[in-house]
Amino acid sequence: MPQRIPPGGRRELGLINWGVSRLGARAIRAPRMHLFDVLGQHKLLFLSFLPYSHVLLNWGKLPKRDKELVILRVAHLRGSEYELQQHRRLARSRGVDSALQDKIFAGPSAEGLTDRERALLTAVDEFVLNRDLSDDTFADLSAHLTRQQLIEFCAVAGHYDAIAAILTTLRVPMDFPD
Repeated sequence: MPQRIPPGGRRELGLINWGVSRLGARAIRAPRMHLFDVLGQHKLLFLSFLPYSHVLLNWGKLPKRDKELVILRVAHLRGSEYELQQHRRLARSRGVDSALQDKIFAGPSAEGLTDRERALLTAVDEFVLNRDLSDDTFADLSAHLTRQQLIEFCAVAGHYDAIAAILTTLRVPMDFPD
């Protein structure tokens, strides 16, 4: 499908956003980071998007491994090839190997998941598909996460669901040819 808003260059992004986008591409070892090259064309939005995204991905109370499990499941449910391409790579560096990734894509009933992983996947499915968690699912997730982690879980799932929608709607091209 054709891009609806093509990735911008230095002129469209401005010097700061162009530089940030180049640093992002270098960090993921890609020629360009197309999500940044598109979002960066809205200068103020992009500069507010970056710190929030960075905190959700790299800081906080939820372990990075759990975040990647959530992100991969959201990407799978939304059919976001861009997010899958980015986060399959990152997840491996955060303890989510290919075997676990296959279980994530199979869903909460996959054999070999821990109780925590099953609770997270069930919660992602309900959050993304129903925009809510049943009382039973919330209670199950609460057995594994602190109050702050529960809040962060919702923020991570919601943020990556929104990014999946942006990527799809704007037809942002992939960063890697594979």
